[in-house]
Formats: sequence, C-alpha cells, structure tokens
Amino acid sequence: MKRQLLIVAAALALAACSRSDTAAPSTPPAASTAAAAALPASAASTPAVADSDTMARYDGYGDMRFGIDEAAFEQAWGGELKGAPGQDSTCFYKTPKWVRRSADFAFMFEGGRFVRYDVGTAKEAAPGGGKVGMDEAQIRALYGARVQAQPHKYVAGAKYLRITAPGSNGVLLFETDAQGKVTRWRVGVPPQVDYVEGCN
Repeated sequence: MKRQLLIVAAALALAACSRSDTAAPSTPPAASTAAAAALPASAASTPAVADSDTMARYDGYGDMRFGIDEAAFEQAWGGELKGAPGQDSTCFYKTPKWVRRSADFAFMFEGGRFVRYDVGTAKEAAPGGGKVGMDEAQIRALYGARVQAQPHKYVAGAKYLRITAPGSNGVLLFETDAQGKVTRWRVGVPPQVDYVEGCN
C-alpha cells in the first residue's frame, strides 16, 4: 500500500512539472509596446471606422441611392429638407433642417436626381473611414493604391485625393489644404462629383 501511494505521488509530481514546462509564456508588456511602436505613424494614428458605423456610402447616403428622384429621396430621408432649384439652373443642394451651414453637409441634385453629397465637418466619416482633419498619409493608409492625387484648382500646394469605388460608379474625393490636411470631402457620380465649385 505504501509503495502504491509513493508511485501515485511521483506520477502527480511529474504531471505538474510537464504542465508548467509546456505552458506558453505570456507576452511581456514591453514586447506589445514595441510591436505597436513598429507601426508607421500614419497607420497607428488612423482610427478604423467600419462602413457600418457611417451612413456614407459609395453609392449614396443611407437609404438614398444616387440616381433616385427628389420625391423618392425625400421619402427615404423622412425629415424636413431645405433647398430648391433656381430659375436658371437644374443643379441645386438640399440640406437637412438641423444643418447650420450648407458647407458642413448637403445633398446635390441635378436634373431632378440625387447625384452627390458634400461634407465639411469631422462629425461624419466617409466610406472607408476618412475624415476632415486627417492628413494625406492617413488617407493613403486607409485607401492604399486607389488614391489618385490631383492638384487643387485654386490653392497652391493643396490637392484633390480621388478614390474610385470598387464595383461601383461612385467616387470619393477628399480636398486638402496646402499643408495636406483634409478640409472637406464629397461622394458622387461623374461628372457631378468633379464639379469644383458646387454646381459649377
């Protein structure tokens, strides 16, 4: 009996040793900090925004798709909108009632159809996560090789960062200042998305 107890005790001791030897070592905090530090500054500082976290889409905004008429747009929007076409133009903007400055957020219509929306505030994220206030490096980190840079029409050193959507005719266009910071962005279909001065 004594001998059997000794054998059982020895077996338990061996099992405990083998478990401690094969346990995976925990990653020291210093290693995870070093891994984060190894990331490029632009990638580390660019927050990930899932497309499900924003109403902005390459083919429209929320339930409003490019190409729908005003009546369908207003029904899908479900709220009060300001704006109407002028006598000499078929292109105009509508803004939600709560928007104080049309430069912050507006929907463009041309020929009675929804064709583009413009955003000039950091409160809204573009499809893919871009925002007002980001720099060009952050935009390139988010959108990669799809970014096509073009010189700004009026501001020396400023750019248009144009991104064509995969599988869609929608285009996302960021506008930067001379320091490379995004000042506003828009999404729309050609040719309206490339209008530099709103409806012009």
